[in-house]
Amino acid sequence: MSKIESYDDFVKVHGILLAASGLPPKLYPRLFQKLASDTLDGGAYFQIESSDDDRRRRLLLTSDSMPKDSDVFLVDHAWTFRLPDACKQLKEVPGLAERMASLMSVDIDVEAGEEEEEVAEELSVDQIIDNEIRYAADEGYDSLRWLELEGLGIVDDSLLSLHLPSQYQDFVALSLIGNKIESADVVIQEVTKFKNLKALWLNDNPVLQKSERQMAVEIRQGCPSLEIYNSCFTPNYGLWALGFCGDIFGKDNPGCVQQDQPLCNVTSLDLSNRSIHNLVNKAFHVHEMPKLSHLNIRGNPLDQNSVGELFEVLQLFPSLSSLEVDIPGPLGDNALEILEALSKLSLLNGVDTAKILENGKLVIDAMLQPRIPEPNPEDTRVDRILDAMWLYAMNYRLADEEKLDESSLWYVMDELGSALRHSDEPNFKVAPFLFMPSGKLESAVSYSVMWPRKSLQKGDECTRDFLSGIGEDKQRSARLTAWFQTPENYFIHEFEKYQQKLQAKAFDSLPSNPSISRSIRHSDGSPLLVYTDLPQVEEFLTRPEFVITNEPKDAHILWTSVQVDEELKKEVGITDDQYINQFPFEACLVMKHHLAETIQMGYGSPKWLQPTYNLETQLSQFIGDYCVRKRDQMNNLWILKPWNMARTIDTSITDNLSAIIRMMETGPKICQKYIEHPALFKGKKFDLRYIVLVRSINPLEIYLTEIFWVRLSNNPYSLEKHSFFEYETHFTVMNYGGRTLNHKPTAEFVREFEQEHNVKWMNIHEKVRQVIREVFEAAALTHPEMQSPKSRAIYGVDVMLDSSFEPKILEVTYCPDCMRACKYDMETMDGKGIVKGGDFFNYVFGCLFLDETAHVTPL
Repeated sequence: MSKIESYDDFVKVHGILLAASGLPPKLYPRLFQKLASDTLDGGAYFQIESSDDDRRRRLLLTSDSMPKDSDVFLVDHAWTFRLPDACKQLKEVPGLAERMASLMSVDIDVEAGEEEEEVAEELSVDQIIDNEIRYAADEGYDSLRWLELEGLGIVDDSLLSLHLPSQYQDFVALSLIGNKIESADVVIQEVTKFKNLKALWLNDNPVLQKSERQMAVEIRQGCPSLEIYNSCFTPNYGLWALGFCGDIFGKDNPGCVQQDQPLCNVTSLDLSNRSIHNLVNKAFHVHEMPKLSHLNIRGNPLDQNSVGELFEVLQLFPSLSSLEVDIPGPLGDNALEILEALSKLSLLNGVDTAKILENGKLVIDAMLQPRIPEPNPEDTRVDRILDAMWLYAMNYRLADEEKLDESSLWYVMDELGSALRHSDEPNFKVAPFLFMPSGKLESAVSYSVMWPRKSLQKGDECTRDFLSGIGEDKQRSARLTAWFQTPENYFIHEFEKYQQKLQAKAFDSLPSNPSISRSIRHSDGSPLLVYTDLPQVEEFLTRPEFVITNEPKDAHILWTSVQVDEELKKEVGITDDQYINQFPFEACLVMKHHLAETIQMGYGSPKWLQPTYNLETQLSQFIGDYCVRKRDQMNNLWILKPWNMARTIDTSITDNLSAIIRMMETGPKICQKYIEHPALFKGKKFDLRYIVLVRSINPLEIYLTEIFWVRLSNNPYSLEKHSFFEYETHFTVMNYGGRTLNHKPTAEFVREFEQEHNVKWMNIHEKVRQVIREVFEAAALTHPEMQSPKSRAIYGVDVMLDSSFEPKILEVTYCPDCMRACKYDMETMDGKGIVKGGDFFNYVFGCLFLDETAHVTPL
């Protein structure tokens, strides 16, 4: 179609896009009018307002009112990108990084940190202590009881030189947060001299990364009165710790004077994230806090109390009307049961209890805090944007009449659109829209369109649903973790249950039974007819025992790259008497999510399979694993792979939880623990492609070709954050997309690898053979329906070695690309012979169909 000149043209060209957007048809003319005139008039109706911390913004209606479906607004896209290009664009496009940093508020922490450092530099440690002594005296205390020395660069020697225990024996609270203390012995030696110490904060010191648990035990033993350690309650907590959380005790009132019922006027108590294991405590009692009306116990395990014990304690507080607690959590996984036990509550997790009862909601939470990126001080502005963009980015995929684009386009709406916050009950709908003024895709300009789904009044906040159309059947609550701080305890519990289930799985290896497959050679010596759609087979299968035919129905053997199902059999005339190069239900091996499931069903969690999750069904378990790794300060780098895409299309590497969850939007994926420390060859990452020949599933008859090939990345390996966007650093498949393919002959690689790492390759090779055998054993054990007497197939098996030279299975490929095997003559691994490339399919077919074993070995 030529240039769009009328409304009818507009609807004709954009009909599918209009329907997909969900825009009410009555607003089509209004949208056309604004698109034709490029009218972005949101500023006349809305205002962006900053929140108190200036980190998140919100959008308010400034016009007097706006009825439902009364208007539509264009939102510009400030940044559109494909994921591999994001880092490069931020570095190279003038002004882009500055605009994104401002839109995402990622420079605020750095600016605030610089200001704090300037303030801290103004006063020395001695000056701060002198000021605190004067303050304590002014407050009427005869000695210093409360001291905060935070972010002052204090090291072990300077801590010792302060002689704090000899001068200030009456400390009640000491904070050394954010210093550079490294020695546990120094901390224990100094701190345990304070016998009246109630609270100690050592957060953000290097010493906690080295020996936190043992140090905590010794400090608690040496400080018998300690109730708070590193922001967590000790088992010894009592009135003082509760009073600190209830704003009774602090610097102004250290709590060193004996008081009768010091908590009697506490009405609100925030005990969230205090690592409390036992709430049944003589201090946490109605006699001490008779006026308590609001209680927050989120983020605590409370694992030493039963649900019944906790309900008994809470029921004693007559004024308790508002409760915040993880659901699922220590009070169970059902909001309705909590309200049945605590019937006086009017608010549960910030939601009116009458509304909960009316809607019958089991899991509720109106108080989820937004997920704020945690930048490393060493991160550049680009790093911070790449972390924060997942809170803002949206995506779409282009398509024309012929095909769907292989990778998605991500975009960030302009400042107005990005100020729309989430609501489960939104008053606006937002959808991407491509306007094609010439009527063709090449002229497309991308916008988002937004319109009111409810009537609004002046001053109302405008919101959208970040997960529009996604319900609990698609893991909505878990997916909200991309934007909000959801209850970690719930996910950790789900992960632990999943781990226990995996650990209970363990099949014995299958016995090596005698072969049952036989040669299918014709007794009269006539050739076997082979139909193939693969040029390599057509060119290189030259043995006289096999002759290529163009008619599938005439062939004895079908060797094809397409899936042969019942419909195709009927259409082409294929019969059950013909041999075919695919096994029934082989998806259990060749689709990535099914491969992981097959292995886990058979072997649980073998060391040769990296932790792997199907995000479509196991997101909660994955989030739990991620949280445990973060808690235990373990590496949290993951690789996301589409279920069934080759050549690393739509594959990403990240340690960003929000990114992992958001990338589910571009198609079903597995999330697999990245091998962050692989074995390297001359500083570069590599993997190994093996070719496995399968003659039978029951009994299992599999063979390994004598040659394998190594696939090398082009760039030196790096764990630097920007490198995760560099395909040629972290990926090894180079024979597509115009990339340089560095072919390395097998025997040459083996010799050089042995020399570089001082290892014997045959030892590694035996481990690889065993792993490959176990992969196919898992399939045979868990999917016996794969067995078919008329199936013979080859599979590509990709293996990577970690830095300890232990093999890890990556994937299994149906009908693998064997270009290298056909193109290059290869010296065998033992260096004793040459395998001619042109003979590859000759000996493959010889093994599968003529019962030969030239250049293959049984597994």
